Amino acid sequence: MKPIAIDLFCGAGGMSEGILQAGFHIVFSSDISVDVEKTYTFRHKQLGLIHGENTYFKRADIRTLSSEEILSSIRNLNIFKDKDNLPQIDAIFGGPPCQGFSRAGLRKKDDPRNMLFREYLRIVKDIHPRYVIMENVEGFMDTKMDGYTGITGETYEDGSLMPEILVNEFNKIGYLTLEPMLLDASNYGVPQRRKRAIFIAYLEGEEIPAYPEPITPSESEKVSVDEAISDLIIDSKKKEKYFNKYSEYQLSSINGRTKSVSGNTIYSKGNIYNHDFSNHSALIQERFSLFREGESSSMLKRRIREEGINLTEYPSLLKECVNKLEEKYEPEQVISLFNRPPVDEELINALLTKKNNRYRYKKDSVSPTVVTLPDDYLTPYENRIPTVREMARLQSFDDSFIFLGKRTTGGQRRKVEVPQYTQVGNAVPPLLAKAIGIKIIQAIKTSNERRLKIQV
Repeated sequence: MKPIAIDLFCGAGGMSEGILQAGFHIVFSSDISVDVEKTYTFRHKQLGLIHGENTYFKRADIRTLSSEEILSSIRNLNIFKDKDNLPQIDAIFGGPPCQGFSRAGLRKKDDPRNMLFREYLRIVKDIHPRYVIMENVEGFMDTKMDGYTGITGETYEDGSLMPEILVNEFNKIGYLTLEPMLLDASNYGVPQRRKRAIFIAYLEGEEIPAYPEPITPSESEKVSVDEAISDLIIDSKKKEKYFNKYSEYQLSSINGRTKSVSGNTIYSKGNIYNHDFSNHSALIQERFSLFREGESSSMLKRRIREEGINLTEYPSLLKECVNKLEEKYEPEQVISLFNRPPVDEELINALLTKKNNRYRYKKDSVSPTVVTLPDDYLTPYENRIPTVREMARLQSFDDSFIFLGKRTTGGQRRKVEVPQYTQVGNAVPPLLAKAIGIKIIQAIKTSNERRLKIQV
């Protein structure tokens, strides 16, 4: 049987997707969100991972999830019913949410989100897997905690670094650890510069695991935005201009990297799911068109100030400027003022929105970190924000991976809903998870071979 794993805080399934590609069988997974449950369980049904038969998903708050409930759920799977003893869990993967560990602002000693790491370690302590893999945001590496109390009751001094706390906590429950490490997804075939803090722990006596070596370390080897999404251009004329042939990455996304339980590769059969695009007004499209490739809002603002702009090419924006300036100037005057740099700040503010963090992807480079708000980015080809599928491509999800639920949401609903864009943005890139998973499986196989030799 394949090595068996548990995925906690699984989200829509980025980590799960990667470790399945690496060769694990996931016997239990859990998340608190009803929205991600729909996506996660639908995907697993596609792959032949059937709830109660060969896997179990539990929607739960980890604070109320007992280790015995996890083990009982696994023990009662049909694939283990004829076995006298439940095999030891080979690995637990997970990424406890990081909001309670922000670098900025006050870190409350009683912030309930800080308890999620304790709960994760509680389950590790009880289930005692051979390996533990935990991931988090880059900022976690230098986060300091005040008054943190571990699972054995030890209270750490104010200002203790979270990675040091984590290493000590693992040691107390019988685990050795590798030095925590930052891994950049773009080094592992993901067309995105996304750094994640990775922690690996292992039981004494097990083979010491290793972090994966980069497979696309140099800039020339990295998968570019163009190689990832150029085939998804919607406008036929622009697609004819910018898309020549399918890249290796695009073909892998279309044909599928993840195999089903039966060994068949799941592919999209020519369908492009989650590729609905926003119908932007003429005004918004003109504003988006101001951005050059690789240009951010602050760069755009500086360029217009220093170089000026010909507003006769942007009739909707010209009208908007005149209105915002309360008709202080005639249209001809506004055009003239924008053509005479340096352009006044009042004029620039009338032209642009207050949003300061928009960015147009650069075709021949990797994407910046995919986030949960789609309007932070623009495609390099069209004057629109990326679709869910385009963002999923930049995260290295297969095209056959379908995201369910609302496409997006806003306002107060963002506190409780997890729409498709957020599911994508919060995910661990599958190819990064795969690279890590392969190294853990190698360590498991080496340990197993050594044990067999001892028995012989």
